[in-house]
Amino acid sequence: MVKLRLKRCGRKQRAVYRIVAIDARSRREGRDLRKVGFYDPINNQTHLNVAAILYFLNKGAQPTGTVHDISKRGGVFTELQLNQTKFN
Repeated sequence: MVKLRLKRCGRKQRAVYRIVAIDARSRREGRDLRKVGFYDPINNQTHLNVAAILYFLNKGAQPTGTVHDISKRGGVFTELQLNQTKFN
């Protein structure tokens, strides 16, 4: 199963996170399938590759709670709903 989750980067006390698609059995810093975003909690900056996130969500990937909240603020799920209504 594929998950969308955070991968910690940066130095001590200055953590930044990559949002990655990764196998659920892999560890946090394990090999990811694809980088789909970036999150900096200190400067409150977020960059999301919405097309890549939608691709993995349509394939059945499950986001973690934190990634779900970040994606929700970024408007990913409104895009997902628009795409689903367009094809149905």
